Amino acid sequence: MKIIIVGDGKLGYNLAENLSKEDNDIVIIDKDSEALRKAEENLDVMCIKGSGLSTKTLLEAGVKEADLLIASTSSDEINMICCLTSKKLGAAHTIARIRDPEYAEELSQLKSDLDLDMVINPEQAIAGEIARLIEFPPAANVETFAKGRVLMMEMKVTSKMSIIDKSLDRISKNGISGILIGSVLRDDTVIIPKGDFVIRKNDTICIVGQPSKIVQFCKHIGIHVQKIKSVMIIGGGRIAFYLAKYLDEMDIKVKIIEKDRARCLELSELLPNALIICGDGTDECLLQSENISNMGAFISITDFDEQNIISALMAKQYGVQKAIAKINRINYSAAIDNLGLDSVVSPKLITANYILRYVRGLQNAVGNPVDALYRIMDNRVEVVEFAANQNTKILDTPLKKLNIIEGVLVAAIVRHNEIIIPHGNDVIKERDNIILIAKDKKLADLNDIVEPGE
Repeated sequence: MKIIIVGDGKLGYNLAENLSKEDNDIVIIDKDSEALRKAEENLDVMCIKGSGLSTKTLLEAGVKEADLLIASTSSDEINMICCLTSKKLGAAHTIARIRDPEYAEELSQLKSDLDLDMVINPEQAIAGEIARLIEFPPAANVETFAKGRVLMMEMKVTSKMSIIDKSLDRISKNGISGILIGSVLRDDTVIIPKGDFVIRKNDTICIVGQPSKIVQFCKHIGIHVQKIKSVMIIGGGRIAFYLAKYLDEMDIKVKIIEKDRARCLELSELLPNALIICGDGTDECLLQSENISNMGAFISITDFDEQNIISALMAKQYGVQKAIAKINRINYSAAIDNLGLDSVVSPKLITANYILRYVRGLQNAVGNPVDALYRIMDNRVEVVEFAANQNTKILDTPLKKLNIIEGVLVAAIVRHNEIIIPHGNDVIKERDNIILIAKDKKLADLNDIVEPGE
């Protein structure tokens, strides 16, 4: 696909990096010569210096032949105008990054008026991600499929869990049913496990199943999921605003600590049910005075990765059940894994997942629609949800008779209101939703799970 990305900031660069790896023809437009130089040196992309508002620049980038234009500058207004102009010039599809909460309530109308195919709000998306982590405290990562009926949860195996040194077959025989351990990260190796695989301490496991079944699984292995009742948030930006809204709906008390007095006053008006504290979230004395040790969760979402990490580690020292840090630099993730934080979240990765799902859907317009796509296990495993239809070639064939490619696992089949954790005799039927786990594979179509020629 020919894809134009307007804006070569953190988000634009990350999108270009991910989309170019999937054999797309990428053109980046930006005014910043240094940013473009970095992209040209490190990525397989074409760069054009100029403004996304300039018709001349857009035409030079090949907007008439573009399958997709993504406007990801820091300005909502520029993104909207850029998409509108690009559509009129011939771009087949457009995506705009729109971040301002004032626009958030009018997104459906904006999409219609501007003929946008997709709107992405990274701050709102990451707030939703954090809210799911608060709802399932044992999880390092939580994603939903089939409109919330299926849950995927990443969790670190600790010494308190009864599954240590047990095989998956034995775990299943011990009365744990309705869930699937679909992938394991051990040291630096990702494994798609079979029945004889033995779980070890410090493994990171990916569990798939109904939310209620996953809660039962946690209880069975010695983890009691306690509802979080209070949350302290460091940083009062847009993420904090959206997150506080979500947590209020979950009946969770919210305390936000923000340095900027003017922003504190603004948040006080916007969030009447939240307690807003003007102060430095890295000040240990302040945190103590605000009873950090009594908080159920601590979330550090300032603009500074190092500050977020240190603050979250401090919270763990005070006994906070769940500590979450936002990071922008993805290369930090490996080092962070050994620090003892419960979860880290990355706006860039979350946004990239949304857009990759959309792009895969465009690429597969006549095949099986991609309903969801997430990357887990340090971004090395994809969990993809497809909708089976009349174009699916593997319908009504027992899974054990399909020559499924190495590194791919059928994790769940959703059939009407039934959630099936499949075995060899189960089949895929038309209108099923299929959740797949794929290691080192790009799945653009449900039919891609079998060896060529099948």
